[in-house]
Amino acid sequence: MDLPIIYHPDYIAPLPPGHRFPMSKFQQLYELLLGNRVAYPEQFHFPERPSSELIELVHIPDYVQAYCEGKLDYKAQRRIGLPWSPALVNRTCVAVGGTILTAKLAIQQGLACNTAGGTHHAFPDYGSGFCIFNDLAIAARVLQKLGLAQKILIVDLDVHQGDGTALIFAKDESVFTFSMHCQENFPGTKQKSDLDVPLVLGTEDDIYLQTLANYLPDLLSEIKPDIVFYDAGVDTHIDDKLGKLALTDTGIFKREMQVLTTCIQAGYPVACVIGGGYADDMKSLVWRHSLLHRAANQVYHQFHL
Repeated sequence: MDLPIIYHPDYIAPLPPGHRFPMSKFQQLYELLLGNRVAYPEQFHFPERPSSELIELVHIPDYVQAYCEGKLDYKAQRRIGLPWSPALVNRTCVAVGGTILTAKLAIQQGLACNTAGGTHHAFPDYGSGFCIFNDLAIAARVLQKLGLAQKILIVDLDVHQGDGTALIFAKDESVFTFSMHCQENFPGTKQKSDLDVPLVLGTEDDIYLQTLANYLPDLLSEIKPDIVFYDAGVDTHIDDKLGKLALTDTGIFKREMQVLTTCIQAGYPVACVIGGGYADDMKSLVWRHSLLHRAANQVYHQFHL
């Protein structure tokens, strides 16, 4: 058995020329993983679009319906930051299906990686910051509904606080939210995660990795989750357009190895999503996202999952 990786051609939807959301990175990541022989065709699993019923485990039906039918008002659309189209609706839903499938395969095989996901700024009744539906929250609720997991830990290492996820699970002790992010960055108004670790501008590899090591092992032994969801945003990189931290490629790879090894060694399955990453140099950005899958492959074989 090899590491399960989740992808769908519908992870891409057309955007206007010059739009700052790097939509093409999802397909390019898939192509890079195959081209570099990080992954082989038989490792890829293709998700289905989930029903509205599953999306509504987290989001209010009126919002889901208004978004899917293109009836959100201008202000709500502007807050999302992505121009509405039927293709984008499909892309949004299929990506949620990808994280649901990633979670199911992680439960079965110990570790699985999506090639999209991490839409942690989506709230129950509105979208924000390029996030429409919260895939992490929906997948967590689906696992609970199916009886595949009860206690869930979300480890969010995207450079931006996982504010939507924090609010969704604020009063729910079955899901623990841990967000380690840049303090002086979007969102301007932070929510309260179960554990927030705000980092100062320009935090570099060593301090970042040491800070993570100070929290993650203790969290695992305290919470004993049935599964860990890992948001591996690479907008922590020094060259990221929206980042403000200073990790290198090496630092990001070490981070992925650290998270995955710590969790898997302790016996906790991990479902990974790629999170944010923004750069004009698409090749470098896609490489940074691929570090998650490179590390996951290594850990998967190291522990004979």
